[in-house]
Amino acid sequence: MRASRTNMPDFRPEVGTVPEDPGVYRFLDKDRRVLYVGKARNLRSRLNSYFADPVGLHPRTAAMVAAASDVDWTVVGTEVEALQLEYTWIKEFEPRFNVKYTDDKSYPFLAITTAEEFPRVTVMRGAKRKGVRYFGPYSHAWAIRETVDQLLRVFPARTCSKGVFRRAAASGRPCLLGYIGKCSAPCVGRVTAEEHREIVDGFCAFLAGDAEPLMKDIEERMRTAASDEDFETAARLRDDLFALRKALERNAVVLPDRTRADLLAMTGDELQGAVQVFHVRGGRITGQRGMILERSLNLSDEELMEQALLRLYGDAVDVDIPAEVLVSHLPSEQDAVARWLGERRAANVEIRQPRRGAKRALMETVAKNADQALMLHKRKRVGDLTVRAKALEELQQALDLPSAPLRVEGYDISTLQGQDTVGSMVVFEDGLPRTSDYRRFTVSPENAGSDTGAMTEVVGRRFRRYLSERAEASDVELELGDTPTAPTKRRSFSYPPQLLVVDGAAAQASAAQQALDDLGIDDIAVCGLAKRLEEIWLPGGSEPIILSRSSEALYLLQRLRDEAHRFAIAGHRKKRAARTRASALDGIPGLGPAKRKALLRRLGSVKRIRAASAEELSEVPGIGPVLADAVAQHLQTKSDNSDRVANVSTGEITADVGELDD
Repeated sequence: MRASRTNMPDFRPEVGTVPEDPGVYRFLDKDRRVLYVGKARNLRSRLNSYFADPVGLHPRTAAMVAAASDVDWTVVGTEVEALQLEYTWIKEFEPRFNVKYTDDKSYPFLAITTAEEFPRVTVMRGAKRKGVRYFGPYSHAWAIRETVDQLLRVFPARTCSKGVFRRAAASGRPCLLGYIGKCSAPCVGRVTAEEHREIVDGFCAFLAGDAEPLMKDIEERMRTAASDEDFETAARLRDDLFALRKALERNAVVLPDRTRADLLAMTGDELQGAVQVFHVRGGRITGQRGMILERSLNLSDEELMEQALLRLYGDAVDVDIPAEVLVSHLPSEQDAVARWLGERRAANVEIRQPRRGAKRALMETVAKNADQALMLHKRKRVGDLTVRAKALEELQQALDLPSAPLRVEGYDISTLQGQDTVGSMVVFEDGLPRTSDYRRFTVSPENAGSDTGAMTEVVGRRFRRYLSERAEASDVELELGDTPTAPTKRRSFSYPPQLLVVDGAAAQASAAQQALDDLGIDDIAVCGLAKRLEEIWLPGGSEPIILSRSSEALYLLQRLRDEAHRFAIAGHRKKRAARTRASALDGIPGLGPAKRKALLRRLGSVKRIRAASAEELSEVPGIGPVLADAVAQHLQTKSDNSDRVANVSTGEITADVGELDD
């Protein structure tokens, strides 16, 4: 269901229209952008609390309601469904008034690519991927590498990249690790895929905390070998046992051997907070991570802990959820969260707050880590928040804007003699880059040679999408009437900026303004930032606006312009490299797109294809001896100049930034 009016006091739902069932609700602004997502056991009671006397509301809650122009809701069957839908919508729409959790640093994980035929042990950061098993996170990558170095003696699993693996397989010679016994060398067939997977399974079992049975087995085999006077084998097993014990020493024993639990502690104030997580497996701390939260509304510690649990276990692929989750604050919907975790784990999960004993003592340690993380974060960011607010305020005053431009979009064009022309759009929100909203545009041939023509085309295409998505959203509202608005994928083109910044002077700014005028858009400010003197130009202006070199507003515009410049050049180089790589292999009879791709995949670049003999080329699937001879002869007839151009993608020739900027 939904209710909508033009002014804030009037969009309160009619009495009796909101059900008393559990569900999820959304507050939206005039552009249909989701401001806040929440859940409730009783939708009517919860929504009524937002429309009480504004004097009694928390200031941030009152600000959210004042910014909204619409509210809708969806009824669900249970509290668990409400919890899941709330999390899905927060992840989908990224509402500005919901709590924002960010990792306080990029933690490294020890990862095993179990989906590959020969799984690889490596260090990974960032978002988790399917088909990869993760252990950690760890505080430092060097700690992972030292642990892996110890374990490879006992579990000689593959650690090399795909390129190294393929080259070793092609040459029939393993890498150094294969020669010194720290890799079983599946690349040259020393072990089969099944045997290598058994090695990897043992590696994973050890990291998962199942170490004692393995160590006891090695110790028994060592004693047996010694009693049989096979001292060489006994010495090797002794060294293996020492390596495993050394790897275990890196993780302190904090709880009984069979303990598998995650401990979460939270601390904070009215504006910010920190969450620290310790992962305990086999009684040892095997991983640690931290999250920083930015409070938007006046949520309780219990509600924040609930959101932290959703964040920790909701995004992960192949998530390792233990049977016991210990928290410093019980989540507001403890039973619902426990059932949700149980569904993800396919077994019961207990959420509780330790009161005494070793677990209570460890929780205090986790809480101290959270305090330290928040203190360090505040020291780092205390100036940033103030500086960003000052920059937006200065920008508002300098350009005479009605309000501070919270969303600013930057545009640039990159080309080389009118070829492979690319336009870029970058987005800053609240003074910070929003990389998920970055976009590139391939400029049509008729405008590729004109900087202003390309700018007009790019801005016009971006805002035609904006008008199209806004009209489409309005049509959906008319069709749905009073039915719930289903969650849709976040569409960034439907969000207009308050300020549009182009790389250039008055001509480029006028070109962008012309595109907006042609579409009838008159509520978006436009300016250009010229490189030479860092002057701000308005469309059609005869004199620039000069800001102080120490101005935070100028620094913000420079960062935006430089980011648009970088993003455009990256797109241009990618297009040019793809074209020149393909063109070097054009014109060879019998060599179609699939076979060109096979050659590039196997050898990596045109330079290596040219250096390869006809016999080596014929080893590529689909390339016979006759075609291999034709490819070799064709490439040998290329001039030195064509050779240089064809290999731009290999990094031998890197064009200067200025060369690409028309």
